[in-house]
Amino acid sequence: MEKIKRRSALTSLGALSFGMAVPTLSKGERLRAPYKLVQQTLKTDILVIGGGTAGVVAAIQAARAGRKTMLVENGSQLGGTTTTGGVNYPGIFFAWGKQVIGGIGWEMVQEAVALNDDTLPDFSIPHGKNHPRHQVRLNGQLYAMLIEEKAVAAGVQIRFYETPTSATFQKGSWTVQTVGKGTSTQIICNQLIDCTGNAYAASLAGFPLLRESVTQPGTLMFRLEGYDFKSLDLKLIKGRYEEAIQKGELVKTDFRNNIVGLLKSAGDNIQHVMGADSTTSETHTVANLKGRSSLLTTLRFLRTLPGCEKIRLADVQNETAVRETYRIDGHYKITHEDYVTGKVFDDAVSYSYYPIDVHDENGVIPDHLKEGVVPTVPLRALVPKNSRNFLVAGRMVSSDRLANSALRVQASCMGMGQAAGAAAVLANLQNKTPLDVSMKDLRKMIEEHGGIVPVSAQKG
Repeated sequence: MEKIKRRSALTSLGALSFGMAVPTLSKGERLRAPYKLVQQTLKTDILVIGGGTAGVVAAIQAARAGRKTMLVENGSQLGGTTTTGGVNYPGIFFAWGKQVIGGIGWEMVQEAVALNDDTLPDFSIPHGKNHPRHQVRLNGQLYAMLIEEKAVAAGVQIRFYETPTSATFQKGSWTVQTVGKGTSTQIICNQLIDCTGNAYAASLAGFPLLRESVTQPGTLMFRLEGYDFKSLDLKLIKGRYEEAIQKGELVKTDFRNNIVGLLKSAGDNIQHVMGADSTTSETHTVANLKGRSSLLTTLRFLRTLPGCEKIRLADVQNETAVRETYRIDGHYKITHEDYVTGKVFDDAVSYSYYPIDVHDENGVIPDHLKEGVVPTVPLRALVPKNSRNFLVAGRMVSSDRLANSALRVQASCMGMGQAAGAAAVLANLQNKTPLDVSMKDLRKMIEEHGGIVPVSAQKG
């Protein structure tokens, strides 16, 4: 009897927590139990996992080519590094006075520039050792909305807030299980494209991955305002900064041991979060905590300096952007030598153009390409060994660390994304695995959608 009374009391408490203690309900209101997990099975021709720089281009390419396409993204918006990461200057699209990366990515960038009344750099003027001169600055949030509009218009079915938990291949189809807010979804597709940046889907599928023992630091992007850099006593500031480091109040690697550079750039891409890793929710949480803590500590220090008493944050991103985690072990691994000599592969599907750009605890010193050199990306580097109906695009491309430090930038990822999307379409249409599609057909499709295929590869 006592147990029955106790159970009755607990039931009443539960009811109270859901609003039954409210004296009256508004007209039309109904009391409901907690929502149930919706379990469903969906089918699509092509599934893209990861809606970042490469993924959104791959999905749009596949959908525009007439294939039923689904895009799973565990965040709240598309664009990845450009938008959520805040590195809103995707480049570089031109090399030595000639455009080398175009297509869907370039289309999106141009429209974002026009809609914000921005201006493009003069690409006819060589950038020399200052490659940021050819970077295109975007309004990141405007860009996020624009590319979402384009994806929807192309027919891409976007699924935000979902994360894959398994990926299995059987009888010519991939089955990917995802979980999200109130959802548990089984997605069956013919072709799967991993654009997660971390080779996450490739790992779930059981393919071996490559990773360095020490990876590049990440960056929490932000902007400062409320001070006049030209009026600052930089010698005094550098002295105070060194004292703070010696006392352990600041960490010199957090801002590349360059307090003057931090103030001169007013933030931007200056912070280093050592060991930043976006592979799992736990590791990315750590990266975010470290990035915000470092910024807050440094902000408080800056406000103690003469001329910086009113310095403040004008903007800060929601998460720490990450440069390097895992790469696939593909049918071909692009080497540093391949990259710096501009090797044109027989199965080249896109260009890449950027200096070798490895960040470490000392900062970064770009190693620029020799004049006339434009590296290429082979289709084989986008396909894991021992895989079928599976592609990747973006920074997890099969490559060594030095080559990857340049391949990972956004314009290069856009080119890879379009190539992967086109390869998946042809593989789906021809009932093949991507490496078996006709290179002539693949290059033709890329060019039909505005992409640029390496010149000497067009004969293949």
